[in-house]
Amino acid sequence: MSERSERTMSTHRYPASDREAIYRVIAERRDMRHFAGGEVDPETLQRLLAAAHRAPSVGMMQPWRFCRITDVRLRSSIGELVREETERTAEALGERGAEFSRLKVEGIADCAELLVVALTEDRERHIFGRRTMPQMDLASASCAIQNLWLAARAEGLGMGWVSLFDPERLAELLGFPVGAEPIAVLCLGPVDEFYARPMLEETGWTTALPLDELLAENGWPADGVPTTTPSA
Repeated sequence: MSERSERTMSTHRYPASDREAIYRVIAERRDMRHFAGGEVDPETLQRLLAAAHRAPSVGMMQPWRFCRITDVRLRSSIGELVREETERTAEALGERGAEFSRLKVEGIADCAELLVVALTEDRERHIFGRRTMPQMDLASASCAIQNLWLAARAEGLGMGWVSLFDPERLAELLGFPVGAEPIAVLCLGPVDEFYARPMLEETGWTTALPLDELLAENGWPADGVPTTTPSA
């Protein structure tokens, strides 16, 4: 590394303790399914939502919309939609269906806060960055969800992303305008403990791939073999 590069990096670099905290919260973030009830105080919830809203978005379209569910009946109805889709997913999985049915895939009844994240109905008007890749609206909203997830972990709160639902039925249930598309039901709140590893690894459902199997240079790796590794 050149002297100029080192000097520029040190000028903009956070202190070591701050950097360590950032990497730690990334490493310890978990998709939580087990919650301890309780509450999320309003100030903390506002900080978390503000963190989500500071996410980057393609063309600064900010396609995300957050809907906080405080009505008990609505929460129950959303839970029923998820249960129905969970059963259909188990059927679609065939031989692994019974194994899937034993997994805890949501914490809707137990979490302190329930949020639904949707893509706004007028996102098609955004051309910047979406002309050839319209899915960048989803990518942008996912950045907002990740911001919320990391901020929640830093606050000691668990969060789980539930995607087992029919988007059209959930949109109708919540009175969303035509074109608005729910993409996530987020369970948020205190937990008794965080999983030591991702829950799907702990339960034996799957294993995460190592980075070197997902990294290539100058083209797609032949036969799945990486073509490069990061320099020391």
